[in-house]
Formats: sequence, structure tokens, C-alpha cells
Amino acid sequence: MRADAKKNYDLLLGAAGAVVAEQGAEASLRDVARRAGVGLGTLYRHFPTREALLAALLRTGFDELVARAAELEASGRPQDALLSWVRECVHFSTVYRGVTEAMVSAIEEPESALHESCVALRASGARLLDRAQGAGEARAGLDGTDLFALIAGLAWLGDQPALAARAGHLFDVVARPALVAEPVVSPSGGAGDGG
Repeated sequence: MRADAKKNYDLLLGAAGAVVAEQGAEASLRDVARRAGVGLGTLYRHFPTREALLAALLRTGFDELVARAAELEASGRPQDALLSWVRECVHFSTVYRGVTEAMVSAIEEPESALHESCVALRASGARLLDRAQGAGEARAGLDGTDLFALIAGLAWLGDQPALAARAGHLFDVVARPALVAEPVVSPSGGAGDGG
């Protein structure tokens, strides 16, 4: 890519991040081009569709979340790693309002520009969930698809203006009970060690 094209590409991604954060996933492409200081034609040369622009914008964030899952998987208590990662995914999904729907539909559409990134994200969460389940620290019977759906649901709550201020509290109300395994109770009534 030529230096001027690379500069425009970077300007467009930076502008898209700001505009999508303000307006949501259906942000005006004209506003993105205007904020980047380029013409609409330049935007379309780099990103022929809205989905292509969103995919480029979100791919970096998804890649960071995949890398973060690997870091958490290698250290710390499995339950803490899982809950931390889910919280980070929910936060990321609410920064760009409206991307949750695009993420959920991209999982089912192999032709989608977001498909590969979303599948990698779901697989990363599934590994953290499997690890926590193996340690007896996460509920059995859940899989990566369930986890992805839980993240999407929690992100949707954060997207709702009337609920956004409560998103952290709602995370604790919903995510912890949904994911955390109940402690094993010994016959004497005390919590056992699970093994």
C-alpha cells in the first residue's frame, strides 16, 4: 500500500472508531469520511461496504481479546480468568453500540467479513470456559456458543440507554450465577474441596 493510501486508511479507521462509538454500528459513512478529512470515494476505495469498515475496525479489538484470552488461560485461577475475559468482551462490545447484532449474525455467515474474527473470539472463550469447567469452577453444560450468547445478551443490556448505567451491576447479577459452579457441599453441610 502506498504511503498516502496507508495514511488515508489509518485516518479512516481512527475516524470510524470515534464515529461508531458515538453513533453506533449504523454510523454515517459520510460522517466517517468527513471526520477523516477525506472524500466519500476514498472511504469506498478502502472499505467498499459498511461491513468491511466494521470488520477492519473490530478486527483489532477481537485480536486483542483473543490474545487476552491466551494470557488469562496461562495464568490465574480459571474462574477469575473466565469472568475477567467475559467482562472485557462485554465492555468492548458496548464501546461500539450496535455491533452485537453484527457479531451474532457473522458467526452464522461464513461469507461475512467478520466471520473469521468472531469464530476465533468464540473459540477463545470456549477454551477459557473448558478450563474453568475442568477445574470445577464453571457450570457444566455450557459451551462456547452459550458463552458467546451470554456476552451478546450482556452487551445488549449495555447498549440500552436506560440500562447502561446499571451494566456493571447487571453483569454481576447475570454472569456470575450463569457461569460460576456451585460449591460442592460435603455431607456434613460444609463446602468441600470438590474432589
